[in-house]
Amino acid sequence: MVDPVDDRRKAHWSLYVYCVYLLLPLYWLVGMALKTNQDIVGKFEVVPGNPTLANFAEIFTNPVWYQAFGNSLTYVTINTILSVAVALPAAYAFSRYRFLGDRQLFFWLLTNRMAPPAVFLLPFFQLYSAVGLFDTSIAVAVAHCLFTVPLAVWILEGFMSSVPRELDEMAQVDGHSFGYFFFRLFIPVIRGGIGVTVFFCFMFSWVELLIARTLTASEAKPIVVVMTRTVSASGLDWGVLAAAGVLTIVPGLAVVWFVRRHLVRGFAMGRV
Repeated sequence: MVDPVDDRRKAHWSLYVYCVYLLLPLYWLVGMALKTNQDIVGKFEVVPGNPTLANFAEIFTNPVWYQAFGNSLTYVTINTILSVAVALPAAYAFSRYRFLGDRQLFFWLLTNRMAPPAVFLLPFFQLYSAVGLFDTSIAVAVAHCLFTVPLAVWILEGFMSSVPRELDEMAQVDGHSFGYFFFRLFIPVIRGGIGVTVFFCFMFSWVELLIARTLTASEAKPIVVVMTRTVSASGLDWGVLAAAGVLTIVPGLAVVWFVRRHLVRGFAMGRV
């Protein structure tokens, strides 16, 4: 006879093992960030024997590093705002109206998300070089919109379709303008979907490397690019690279914390 208590205990232990498996790389990354290069390559230590904050001090005092963090946050923020602003009316149109080729257009948007970023590198590079946007944060932000806007439209359309059309009709009967209805009534109802969309747009733009590396040189160089250039005459600076890796996780954790409830709802709806 199956013991439900025993099954529950096994399930809990399986969950604990899985959590340890997920957290082990993060723990090791933090441990490397607290060591010198000599300790990292010289001996195996589960717990840092002589922990140091010198690697983090290098990040916060070296303008190459903290300016790169600022550049990344700048274009990621611009991309997220642009993607949500463009996707909201587009998703509403797909959700509420039927027009010739609507399903085909919706599928075409998703095909842009399926294409590898390398396909668009040369057109973006030539275009931005011609108009003077090369090596700027806005260039990377707009380029990322090619991938984040379709994703945002897809997510928001699912949330909007779950809102009854009676809400639109009631607003019309009450004499509200479309602007009042959309921003004061409709947007609060789908704020969960907006939170989920912000999360995915932010994460894609934050971790994307190929486009950000191609469209920047020195002024707008992002953190993901700087992390690939930590080789010096003495070799790879493992400690500083680990410290930068730890700090790059912080913005993602902050976004997850703010939209954690909306993410659960998104997974429950099957749209995420």
